[in-house]
Amino acid sequence: MKTSFWKNYWFLFTMLIGIVAGCVVGFLWPGATALEPLGTLFINMMFCVVVPMVFCSIASAIANMKNARRAGKLLGTTVVTFLVTAAIAAVIMYVIVRFLPIFTMEPEYEASEATVLGVPDLLVNFFTKPDFCELLSRKAILPLIIAALLFGFGVQMSGGPATKTAQLLEDITNCLMKTVKLITYYAPIGFFGFFASLVAVHGQDFVTDYAKAIITYYVVAFAYMFIFFPIYARFGGGKGGAKVMFRHLFKPAAVSFGTCSSVAAIPTNMEVAEETGISKEVSDIVLPMGATMHMDGSAMSAIIKVAFLFGMFGQDFGTGRAILAIVVAVFSSVAMSGIPGGGGTGELVLCTLFFPDQLAVAFPIALAIGDLVDPPATMVNAAGDYVVSYIVSRYVDGKDWLQKKLHPQT
Repeated sequence: MKTSFWKNYWFLFTMLIGIVAGCVVGFLWPGATALEPLGTLFINMMFCVVVPMVFCSIASAIANMKNARRAGKLLGTTVVTFLVTAAIAAVIMYVIVRFLPIFTMEPEYEASEATVLGVPDLLVNFFTKPDFCELLSRKAILPLIIAALLFGFGVQMSGGPATKTAQLLEDITNCLMKTVKLITYYAPIGFFGFFASLVAVHGQDFVTDYAKAIITYYVVAFAYMFIFFPIYARFGGGKGGAKVMFRHLFKPAAVSFGTCSSVAAIPTNMEVAEETGISKEVSDIVLPMGATMHMDGSAMSAIIKVAFLFGMFGQDFGTGRAILAIVVAVFSSVAMSGIPGGGGTGELVLCTLFFPDQLAVAFPIALAIGDLVDPPATMVNAAGDYVVSYIVSRYVDGKDWLQKKLHPQT
């Protein structure tokens, strides 16, 4: 058990040690800015591998699909439910970070002048680039994703998994993921250098606000699970739905929190879904899809990262930007979560949209916050898969599906 725990959390602990050590050094030694190259090495390595990884992993996922013949009512309801609950989670987090005095740090970086674009220009720049070479940049992640999707479907139309292109994409993706794993071994040293330099510049205000962001997320994640999950269960299962849900929720919540993996919680979710009386048709589609697409916790973490960075760079997190942040948070959590390295991709999208001129500073901070809130975020994601199956069952099997299971007619 100890070996398994360390296997799941070694990176989190070593990264924490690196961050804490860097903060201490930054406090005690004003010349800690000299350690910044240690962090820059890590960031540059990640930037270099993330672009091909994003393209190959998305194109490979589409190209290697067996037979996508699952539309209809169940599939549509499932995806819409994922989007709605992720949006609710993101809005809740925005309200909290917007109206509570959580981030009060004095900005050390000047805010870049925002370029006002019309809707047509915004759409064009959001999804495309005029030249193929411009796609091969970390500053064009969204257009790169669109290109990868199109290429993946092109391979699918040419034979899909049977083509050598699909096999090559899969092989390249696996190799790139191993490369990312090698880079992560250096991450604690990189974070040590980065935070030592950052604290030497920002001082105590940065560390205080950073801690507030992490604590705020943990509190909100657990509150969301204990307040909104019962509401979803009551809506989906009717009277008694919340009580039944709480009876089975602990297993998938504990497994996902302990493993930091929604996929690892699928068997447990299947088990509790069967015990609840959710039809196999629903659980076989909702739970596996949910492990890669239902990401309320990730949507909340995206908002708190953006809010933290807006405070750091002295920018106003107003309504207009909030709407865009919520849309991107939902998109990045639902659309990218099933992609290898999807979490980092979502963080990169957020940073390139809102902080293009401070990307080298914003991206590692977003990564660090994402890693530190990963256990509760995964818990909300995975345990939420089980809860969402109540809502889908309502629309597929009728409002009284749970009552029929609880009180079968004899």
